[in-house]
Amino acid sequence: MTLLRRSAPQRVGDLLTRALPALVERMLEETIRREWALVAGPELSRRSRPARLDRGVLEVRADNSPWLTELTLRSGELLAALEARYGTRITSLRCALGPVARENRGPARRTGRAPGSGELRLSAEEAREVETAVATLPDPDLAAALRRLMTKDCLARRQRAAGPAAEGPSA
Repeated sequence: MTLLRRSAPQRVGDLLTRALPALVERMLEETIRREWALVAGPELSRRSRPARLDRGVLEVRADNSPWLTELTLRSGELLAALEARYGTRITSLRCALGPVARENRGPARRTGRAPGSGELRLSAEEAREVETAVATLPDPDLAAALRRLMTKDCLARRQRAAGPAAEGPSA
């Protein structure tokens, strides 16, 4: 009778990186992209993105010249933050000007659904009020953020005014 030998569970990522050593850098690159806002902070992460990681050199792109200058000036600080978070696998930064892909930034909805609220929509009057408030803002990102905030506020006020019956059955 042959005895079956049991092994301890292993993470799939560990198995893959042992089989394909080049995958280590690609996985780190993707992790850095996902967590860029945590490393760079909210302001810098809005205007920059990690592009690629090649033999320890992380290329970071900024979407315009002023932000490229800011990125370059803060490269030492960013490298220290990357080292603290991911170890010494990133040896240097290369800052470049280029397109910055925007994650989760589709066009702003003028009368969209509030999360978890079913089919609630702004009335035409509420939508006009929101659009009037955001019309004077020159920054499209700020305008979109204010639009979302005002939409959620209008919908929440309407639900509170309608009382518990409008919120549906309680669990």
